[in-house]
Amino acid sequence: MSEEASRYDASRIQVLEGWEAVRKRPGMYIGSTGERGLGRMVFEVADRAVNEVLAGRARSVDVTLMSDGGVCVADDGPGVPVDVAAGAGGPGLEALLTRPQVGTGPGGRSDVTLGFCGVGPFVVNALSRRMTAEVRREGVRWVQEYARGVTVTPLTEAGRATGSGTTIAFWPDADVFGAAEFSFGGLAERFRELTFLNHTLEISLTDRRHPAGSRAVQFRSPGGARDFVAFLDGHTAAPALTDTIAFEREDPRMAGAMEVAFRWRGPGEERVRSFANSRPTVGGTHARGFRDGVAAAVTAYARERRLLAATDPDVGADRIGEGLTAVVSVKLDRPEFGGSTRGVLGNSAVRACVGQAVQDHLGRWLKQHPERAAAVVGRIVQGAHRD
Repeated sequence: MSEEASRYDASRIQVLEGWEAVRKRPGMYIGSTGERGLGRMVFEVADRAVNEVLAGRARSVDVTLMSDGGVCVADDGPGVPVDVAAGAGGPGLEALLTRPQVGTGPGGRSDVTLGFCGVGPFVVNALSRRMTAEVRREGVRWVQEYARGVTVTPLTEAGRATGSGTTIAFWPDADVFGAAEFSFGGLAERFRELTFLNHTLEISLTDRRHPAGSRAVQFRSPGGARDFVAFLDGHTAAPALTDTIAFEREDPRMAGAMEVAFRWRGPGEERVRSFANSRPTVGGTHARGFRDGVAAAVTAYARERRLLAATDPDVGADRIGEGLTAVVSVKLDRPEFGGSTRGVLGNSAVRACVGQAVQDHLGRWLKQHPERAAAVVGRIVQGAHRD
């Protein structure tokens, strides 16, 4: 090997910044360059619009899959600011769409991150052959156009505006995504989920890609987690053994609030879904707290009714799941996530807070509904004895 080939110094380090870095390694920002990555592109643009609704500045979000392969995301909020953003050297709208890590979300427990890691619409711009923005603000309509992360037209006043809001449309770059297409079902699943977890949120999704006709769905769920449980059980033939037990509670010890809903059906698989700040999780302290609370309430009831002998061990948290459907959602001021995909909640105080709340609510329900309680607790205890 020659000296030239083996030499390694600073001259061989390639530094990529801004849109170049995104286009060089798109998977680092949206996870993939297939269907999943395209979905995350939609979520990164919808993120800001959803948070406008949750902050009380807008009423609804409309997402449209257009016939020419583009996606349009619109909201009826006050409109993204168009004046010069501090430190950005340009209008706030342009900074949002052409610079990384610029956002307008309210922060804290009210903030929802829909995308991969909250990288923002700048990444979508960088991976799109074209992006357009329209802002209706304070009676004026503003427009601007971009391509592959770069501004191609100045922010232009385009006449008077009726109402207010922001509309962003983008067309993914075929050089990056090839022939991959957006999944209507995948987008619908996540938007439906968000409306279950946020009672005030309203999202419409329209698909105009097919010549035979468009299809549209609208998501809104005032019933929250209770409605979510009913949806998860919607295709289950097994009869419900219990009512849906649902509650919401604020707990300053965990600097946040919880919403929990669950019920048992006849024999069947367990379906427990957990979320932290509206982010789907694969587990963590909130999920463990829920199981702790159910197991504690079942054990206390079983001992009181002498379904467990004094020498029998307590019912374990791993014994409660047959036929159980549950949604456990926490919203925290300072969530701590772990795992390679940040899918595990780590806030230690959450486990005890959720566990105690679940134990209290389930314990009261069991005492108030002795016949149904006997059916559920009896099945769990008998299962423990068989094992």
